[in-house]
Amino acid sequence: MSFENLNLNNQLRNAISDLGYTEPTKIQEQAFSSIMSGRDVVGVAQTGTGKTFAYLLPILRMLPYSEQKHPRVLIVVPTRELVVQVLDALDKLTPYINVRYGGIYGGANINKQKDMIHHGLDILVSTPRRVIDLGMSGALKLKTIQKLVIDEVDEIFNLGFRLQLVDIIDLVPRKKQTILFSATMTEEVKTLINDFFNNPINVEAAASGTRLENIEQMAFEAPNFYTKINLLNHLLQEDEDMSRVLVFIKHKYLADLVFNEIQGMAEYPDDNFALIHSNKTQNYRLRSVENFKAGKHRVLITTDVLSRGMDIPGITHVINFDLPKEAEAYMHRIGRTGRAENEGFAISFITERDTEIVAEIETLMDYEIPKYGMPDSIYIESRLLEEEVEKEDITPYQKLGSKEFAPGPSFHEKSEKNKKVNLGGSYRREIAKKYKKPQRRRPKK
Repeated sequence: MSFENLNLNNQLRNAISDLGYTEPTKIQEQAFSSIMSGRDVVGVAQTGTGKTFAYLLPILRMLPYSEQKHPRVLIVVPTRELVVQVLDALDKLTPYINVRYGGIYGGANINKQKDMIHHGLDILVSTPRRVIDLGMSGALKLKTIQKLVIDEVDEIFNLGFRLQLVDIIDLVPRKKQTILFSATMTEEVKTLINDFFNNPINVEAAASGTRLENIEQMAFEAPNFYTKINLLNHLLQEDEDMSRVLVFIKHKYLADLVFNEIQGMAEYPDDNFALIHSNKTQNYRLRSVENFKAGKHRVLITTDVLSRGMDIPGITHVINFDLPKEAEAYMHRIGRTGRAENEGFAISFITERDTEIVAEIETLMDYEIPKYGMPDSIYIESRLLEEEVEKEDITPYQKLGSKEFAPGPSFHEKSEKNKKVNLGGSYRREIAKKYKKPQRRRPKK
C-alpha cells in the first residue's frame, strides 16, 4: 500500500510527498483506519517503525479548523526530548495545514508556557507532570480534550508517573477517544487498558519483543569497567564505519566517568563526544541531540533517557556499555539504530554479572546473541570500581540497624530496680484497698 491509498487530504499528501515518503509502515497502515473510526485504539509495534506518524496522520486528517482557545488533542509522552520530537513531526506534517500546536515540559519557564496556551492551541504535547501543574493552576482547561494520546506508556510508568497519568485521565472528559502506543505491553499497561479504555481496537504490527531483523547484534565478554573503556576506544579507533555511535551507560556518574576517560585516551577531536543525562540542563540536552543529528558529534554517551522513542536518523551503531535491568529496555536501546528498514549494529559489553539479564533478553527475542572474547590487542585492566570489588560475607550481627539479626539479650545482671515484676497496676490495687472498691470513671454525658 502507498500513502495514496490512505484517506489523506491533499494537504497531508503534499507534506508526505515533500518528505519523500511513498509507502506507510505496517503500523501506520493498520492504525490509520482504526483511529479514523473514533474508537479507542491500543497499538503495539517494534521501535523505529513510525508510531508517531501512525497517530498524527489520522488525528490531523480529522481535526477541523477551530478558533477555540484550549486544546482539543492532548499527547502525553514520558520525556522532554520526546516532546520536542513530536513537535518536530508536527512541523513536517503541517506546512499546508492551519493548525496550532505547542509543547510543555518541566525545566522550562512555566509563565511562557501559560502565555502560549492563553493564545490558543489545537494540539498540546506534554510530559505528565507539567499537564497536572498547568491544569491545577487553571491555565490549562482539560474539559475541551476530544482525543487523548498516550505514547510510550510503559516508559511513563518506569519513570514513576503512573499517578499523574491516572489523574490526567480523570481530568479529561469521559467521552473522548483514547489512543495508546508502545513498543512493549507489560502487565501494568494491561491493567490501565482494562480500567480506562472502552472496548479498544488492538493494532499489533509485531509482537512485543520481536527481534529486529535488520539489526546485527553481538556481544563482547569483558571482565570489568576499565577494560570496557579500552574496548570502546579500540572499536572507535579501528572501525571507520562507526560514524554515528550511541553509547548507553547505566548510571549518570558512570556516564560522566566514561566521557572523561575516553576523551583522554587518544587524539580525538574536541567535539567528537557529547554527553547527556538527567543532570544536564534542558538547553544542553537539546543542543547535544541537535549536534549529534547534524553530525557534529560522532559519539553520544547517554543513560536510558534517550532509549525511548527518540528518532535520530543515521545512527550506525548502538553500544551497550552496560546492559539495562530489563530485557524490554534492551529492545528500546538497540532500536535507535536500524530505523526505517536501514541496516544497524548493536554491540554489548557483558560481564559475569550479566548472565541472568542476557538470558532474559535472548528468551524475549527467541535469539541467541553471538558472543566473542576480548581481542588480543586489548589490555585487561586490574583496576576495579568500588562496586566491582567482591565484598566478604558478613555475619548477621554486623548488619547494623537490622531488627531481624539484632543481638541477643544482655549478659550483665539487672539492677534491683529493674528486677521488679509488674503485677498489673499497683495504683488500682491501692485505690481498691482504700475505698473497698475499684475507682471508676464517671459516665460520659
